[in-house]
Amino acid sequence: MTDSLAPVLTHLASRQPQIEAWLKDYLRIPSVSADPAYAGSMDDARRFLCERLRAEGLQQVQLLDGGGEPAVYGEWMGAPGRPTLLIYGHYDVQPADPVDLWRTPPFEPTQIGDRLYARGTSDVKGSTTVALEVLFAFLTTRSACPVNIKVFIEGEEETGSPTLRPLIDRYPGLLTADAVLSADGGRASATTPTINTGARGNAALEIKLRTASKDLHSGRYGGGVRNALHEMAALLTTLHGDDGSVAVAGFHAGAEAPTPRQRQDTAAFPYDEAAFFTDVGGASHGEPGYSPRERITLRPALDVNGMWGGYTGVGIKTIIPCEAQAKLTVRIVEGQDPAQIIQAVLAHLQARCPAGCGLDVVAMNSGSPAATLPAGHPLVAAAEAVLQTPGGPTPIHVRLGASVPITSVFKEMLGIDTLMFGFNLPDEDVHAPNEFFRLSSIRQGVEAWTRLLDALGRFEPAAFHAR
Repeated sequence: MTDSLAPVLTHLASRQPQIEAWLKDYLRIPSVSADPAYAGSMDDARRFLCERLRAEGLQQVQLLDGGGEPAVYGEWMGAPGRPTLLIYGHYDVQPADPVDLWRTPPFEPTQIGDRLYARGTSDVKGSTTVALEVLFAFLTTRSACPVNIKVFIEGEEETGSPTLRPLIDRYPGLLTADAVLSADGGRASATTPTINTGARGNAALEIKLRTASKDLHSGRYGGGVRNALHEMAALLTTLHGDDGSVAVAGFHAGAEAPTPRQRQDTAAFPYDEAAFFTDVGGASHGEPGYSPRERITLRPALDVNGMWGGYTGVGIKTIIPCEAQAKLTVRIVEGQDPAQIIQAVLAHLQARCPAGCGLDVVAMNSGSPAATLPAGHPLVAAAEAVLQTPGGPTPIHVRLGASVPITSVFKEMLGIDTLMFGFNLPDEDVHAPNEFFRLSSIRQGVEAWTRLLDALGRFEPAAFHAR
């Protein structure tokens, strides 16, 4: 963090138009991992990234295949004796649905003021671009980087990283590093510097409830047989108490209570509770005894993500649906086993399924556990040094309410910790229509990443494994 970084920072500043143009090309690729109809676009995204990594001089550029959507890999290992950092991002994005709620085409990036609108801008192509451009800038201006770099850009993050473990099993040598820098997991505030020291884990469940062998005429059968949608709605309401607490036995098994430091940091975070709900047109609801901010970052949660069945087309169709389906997810905290918690949810539903109805599991994903980065870790120390400005506020440690599977999976399988250092912000409509990313975040992000790599290059590799 000296004047020696000036050429790198000047180069990045001069390239802002080119960086934005490359990001727009990246965003035009509809790399939706959840929908097989976009398989060709997933291929396009991988090809697009590999071409850029090769053009910038990275070695070993290749696809790592764990049996699902391959990850993109490349490396620069020209800093002997210095730490090796794995830069993580993901090229897959959420579906654009519902498309009719977008004000601009979801896969044609549109700039309005400082905002760039498109699916994947905030999650996480914008921040991934920031990280890559900093690496390329070091190689262009210095022909060297302060640390060794391995680039790992995943293609399944938005579907829960289902083949990440087999992929790591297949390529442990390539993925071995001293630590991970994740472009995923953004800033908690635009005005207060924050350091992500953890994230909740997750798991998912999809169920199907049947009440008859076929849909029935509501005039002939209405009032005389069970309705699958009625039964599903009633069943799902048993998951929570009226006060918002989760009513599933065993749901909190293993959950570690928030530490005093976590609650202090949460209280210190500048958080306008009224504005938080007003901005989304919502109202406070959830586990008693915790503030809304604590509930969404430090406590487990259970949510119904979708429920459907019957007739949903134009006009009226007078039927009694014989089948209803629902998707649910859990967010878990440190100390919990995601497989155990999602099984507890399933057991709760099975025990309360009405007589005469059948309940089947359509899909279940045991997800990944929560992750925590120790407060004294070199990654945290470096981030604090980078984000602390003279006379400015002290960076606050925060936890993400969302889940970034690699944070726990890389720790479990490779023994390495992750610092989430993305530059997206909470209001950027991630996973929703009209997702956007601030172009000013590119300028802020490339400077911070430049200084972070420089700071991490001052540590001995052993420091990342000392605890």
